[in-house]
Amino acid sequence: MELPEVEVMRRDLEKDVVGRRVKTAEVKTSRNAMRVIRRHGKRKEFTSRLEGRKLSKVERRGKYLLVHLDSGDVLVTHFGMSGQFQRGNGRVAIEPHTHVVLTFQQGGDLRFIDPRTFGEMFVTSADEIGKVKELQHIAIDPLDQVFTWPTFQYLLAERGAKMKQLLMDQKFISGLGNIYSDEVLFAAGLRYDRVSDTLSSQEVRRLYRAIQETIQEAIKLRGTTLDDEAYVDLFGKPGEYQGELKVYGREGEPCRRCRSPIETVKVSQRTSYFCPQCQS
Repeated sequence: MELPEVEVMRRDLEKDVVGRRVKTAEVKTSRNAMRVIRRHGKRKEFTSRLEGRKLSKVERRGKYLLVHLDSGDVLVTHFGMSGQFQRGNGRVAIEPHTHVVLTFQQGGDLRFIDPRTFGEMFVTSADEIGKVKELQHIAIDPLDQVFTWPTFQYLLAERGAKMKQLLMDQKFISGLGNIYSDEVLFAAGLRYDRVSDTLSSQEVRRLYRAIQETIQEAIKLRGTTLDDEAYVDLFGKPGEYQGELKVYGREGEPCRRCRSPIETVKVSQRTSYFCPQCQS
């Protein structure tokens, strides 16, 4: 999941589960389920901090979701490559790779499903949240008010790195991954290997605007669901942004702008898509 999908999930949870009280918390008996809650030595250490607690608000920090509880504790979730939340109830069969189930007093449940188990969940206190090292190093967020183009221009000039790697660096800008970095660079007319401190002011403005517009549009269309359906929303529905992709996944197909075939290159072991004519 990238930022738009995590933000869609946050908004769905905010609408649908905030205010509900957890009746039971269950961690499945598989080894993979224990891997998901790997910061806790025992299941009970995790479940006891959730049972009886009301979910009070949902916050996003980068690609992490923080569910605040009325006890002052926080349930932190990172989805990794294949993790997702799904709403269910007693009539909906538990899917394979479901590792955690929170059942609500008001009925229904919330399930954490993760086939590849790179995702994780843990409960910590609000006081300790500042000591979680992964949350300490989250970079500027494209949806944050402090993400202004002068700030962005300064950060780009300071780094002097190739654009594709830089946009995917979670310590530089938060939430962009392989899909949206390609789409943003196409929208801005910049190649994957342009060096950040060589961009003109006009190019920085184009890039800044491309980040804002791409992310906002992807959230509006509820994220990108590719053929593997690794991402669906809280209610199991796919996103619709895949129909808007200009370069990602379109190798050999004509560019929607200039009709040149879309090309690919490997960047940090990931396939990157670009138009050789429209991006310079």
